[in-house]
Amino acid sequence: MKYQSSLIRVLLLGWSAALSFAACRTGDANSTARVQISQQDGTLRVEIGGRLFTVYHFKDVPRPYFYPVLGPDEAPMTRKWPLEESTDEEHDHPHHRGLWYAHSSVNGLDFWTETKNACKIVHDGFLKVQSGKDYGIVKSKDKWIDHDGVVVCTDVRTMRIYNLPGDERMFDFDITLQAPPDKPVVLGDDKDGTIATRVAETMRLKHKTEPGEGHIVMSTGLKDEDTWGKRADWCYYYGPVAGGSNGRETLGVAIFDHPDNPRHPTTWHVRDYGLFAANPFGLHDFEKKPKGTGDMTIPAGQSVTFRYRFYYHRGDEKEARVAEQYQKYAAEKLPPD
Repeated sequence: MKYQSSLIRVLLLGWSAALSFAACRTGDANSTARVQISQQDGTLRVEIGGRLFTVYHFKDVPRPYFYPVLGPDEAPMTRKWPLEESTDEEHDHPHHRGLWYAHSSVNGLDFWTETKNACKIVHDGFLKVQSGKDYGIVKSKDKWIDHDGVVVCTDVRTMRIYNLPGDERMFDFDITLQAPPDKPVVLGDDKDGTIATRVAETMRLKHKTEPGEGHIVMSTGLKDEDTWGKRADWCYYYGPVAGGSNGRETLGVAIFDHPDNPRHPTTWHVRDYGLFAANPFGLHDFEKKPKGTGDMTIPAGQSVTFRYRFYYHRGDEKEARVAEQYQKYAAEKLPPD
């Protein structure tokens, strides 16, 4: 009886250990199927299925930004410089940091560059940071501050990062700009803005005077050099990218302009050297209209909201089914925050 009791105890311990191991394995499997967001010393690290997607930098920076942004096969979709040392990239436009939102004329003040005359967008706290099975959410608030420390306007931005099948990547960037209660805010007619990314160097259409291997295409069918300043529902920038386990392959990023946005379809500040931005304000530059035509005034105490989606995929716009994905985006309802 003593022997049988000991044997039963051993078997129970064995079964318990096996169940615990299985539970850990199941927990690991569930965690790798989720969008995981973790805060680390002034940044948010975003992983999808246990693999890094991006890092959101919000502390002691000229403006919050995402860097790096990794696409299919964990290939880098943003230029490295100036955030990393790089000898094989052109060192132009040091304010082009990964992926960001800013504008060069807000009540006449520059929030776009990093010159001595530029102002700053300062992180003012998180309203929500939530991991999830289907998507994760980051909701934050920011202050746009002038040289004297005066708040020009504020914003609330909601970023949803989705867990998609395969290794394509998708996230939404929604921003509500709020004027202070006692003063309107003028989003000025200037080309340098607003939601933007600097694509990987190898995706460029042009390297100084030499042609590159990248391409740009719009929902309207316009391509490459003809796309700058034009209006379209979406725009797709693609080209060869190195760095994933598959080596060098053609990858692309689309930006979708939501049909509810003011001035939809937006005008695009998309350049052959790798800048890729949607900017609905720069009508003087883009469409040769009188200066100030593109101004948008937010009355005192009121707000305006813009919604965008980023979609990272392999291949050109047809392989990536960009038009189809845009139609889904345009028709879907917002998930709950």
